[in-house]
Amino acid sequence: MNARPPARPGGRAARIAQIARGGGLAARSAAAAAGRLLALLAGDREAERAVPPTGFTARLTVFTAAAMAFLAVFALALSLATGRLADRWGAELARTATLRLSAPEAQMAQSVERALRILSQTPGVASSRALTPEEGRALLEPWFGPDLPLESLPVPRLVEITLAEDGFDAAGLRARLGAEVPGAVLDDHTRWRAPLVAAADRLRSLGLLALGLIAASTAAMITLAAQAALAANAQVIRVLRLVGAQDIYIARAFVRRFTLRAAWGALGGTAAGMIAVALMPAADTAGGFLTGLGFVGWSWLAPLAIPPLAALVGFAATRAAALATLRALP
Repeated sequence: MNARPPARPGGRAARIAQIARGGGLAARSAAAAAGRLLALLAGDREAERAVPPTGFTARLTVFTAAAMAFLAVFALALSLATGRLADRWGAELARTATLRLSAPEAQMAQSVERALRILSQTPGVASSRALTPEEGRALLEPWFGPDLPLESLPVPRLVEITLAEDGFDAAGLRARLGAEVPGAVLDDHTRWRAPLVAAADRLRSLGLLALGLIAASTAAMITLAAQAALAANAQVIRVLRLVGAQDIYIARAFVRRFTLRAAWGALGGTAAGMIAVALMPAADTAGGFLTGLGFVGWSWLAPLAIPPLAALVGFAATRAAALATLRALP
């Protein structure tokens, strides 16, 4: 019998102390990050004299952030709407099937009765219903007009099938219908469902790609504005350097000013975008795509993340541009 090795004295206490030290370091790191953020928001009045409070760089930054945030709201609405559309299309088409019956007029009633009997005996079929001639006319009316003479045309009868959650054996049902109901064609909507869901997923991916492009464009425009502001205040920056100011001290003022400009501009653009989305037609019972382009329920909170993200993009872009430009200045 193998003896268990003796536990090291104080092993558990050492581990607890180590975990406590790690937690303390994490807390101190979080506090330090919060302190840097508060210092950035508070700013330094002396250093901010190098940043022009007005001018084309300020207007350019605010306008760019507002315009990009406005577009980001619609890109986000497109992504969320196409996600809902894909789910709805997939769910609705997966729960239904259609049976098309073609037979001479004298045998049509018998074929419909036999098909409904087979469907009622099929596991996985929750219900089935034959469409009336009036319902068939309504389905064909958008393509052939209201005066279509159905009585003189060999129009097949349609049977609407509602499936249970666990589905059904489509191949087995097709085989039985082919043997007992000649001219019956079962459509389980598989060939329609996959392309529609794939198209909706691609639209959602395009919406996410548009959000990425909007963020990159915002960063590029803010970078150009920050570089222009730094170049315009090169003489002031040289004076600050002569009195002992470090580049990081000067850059902090630019970062704060442009970060706040990006945040305020994005806040206004987001508000305008949400108002524009709210004024769009609501989703109707027909399930139209354009009438459902908007936010539903908790998704209205999603655009509120755009201003903080715009401020973060402005912070990163301005900091990189400021440090690079200051290093290049003589």
